[in-house]
Amino acid sequence: MNWHQWQEIIGLTGVFVLITVVLTVAIVQLASTWRAKAALAREHEYRTLADRATRSQEETERRLADVQDRLRAIERVLKEVE
Repeated sequence: MNWHQWQEIIGLTGVFVLITVVLTVAIVQLASTWRAKAALAREHEYRTLADRATRSQEETERRLADVQDRLRAIERVLKEVE
């Protein structure tokens, strides 16, 4: 093999390595972006779920207070009857 053929082989290998590196970096960056978007979506879903749970708990506490008020009223009426 002469020097010109070696230059072609080295150049072809270099181009192949360059393309491989560029594709690898692009794939890694795309995967990172997809993971970040998925994490944000999960975080949004968790936040929505937490908000619903908080509203539900507040509603339950309000109803419990209402039931306690009714129970106190019934106890007063029963004490008056005795």
